[in-house]
Amino acid sequence: MRRIGTHLIVGLACVAAHSVGALAQQPAAPAPPPVVPYGAPITFEAAKKAMAAAEAEAVKNGWPMAIVILDSTGHTVMLHKLDNTQYGSLAAAEDKARSAFNFRRPSKVFEDLLAQGGIGLRVLNLRGAYPIEGGIPIVVDGKIVGAIGVSGGTAPQDGQVAKVGADAMK
Repeated sequence: MRRIGTHLIVGLACVAAHSVGALAQQPAAPAPPPVVPYGAPITFEAAKKAMAAAEAEAVKNGWPMAIVILDSTGHTVMLHKLDNTQYGSLAAAEDKARSAFNFRRPSKVFEDLLAQGGIGLRVLNLRGAYPIEGGIPIVVDGKIVGAIGVSGGTAPQDGQVAKVGADAMK
């Protein structure tokens, strides 16, 4: 009986030591991203500049896309549907822009979390978090003035076009 108890204690000690070692090997959690405040709504002229840049990128590559720009109140300022864009891309582009606006981060962040599986699957429970690349907040002078959402190509193509549009505001 005493021998079984000793083996049990030694076994539990090994499991505990292994668990502590595994915990020590885990990378530290990254610091949360800085909070970017919302600013005054993007002006129509500024939205036209972002839209023109995004549209030019899509046309240059021959990608039929829908492009949506929201202001910092979450309302649509502009929407373009290039020729031959699938109709479902209109709502998808708006959802991507809204996700980027509401959560103050690119929609690709949610795509990456979902792709990790495990605890990353919790993103599926975030109402309005659209987990597909193509939505980017538009930041001017350190404040979110709106967001751009693009859909119609592959997720990386949508992200490329959205980035060009958002970068036009820098």
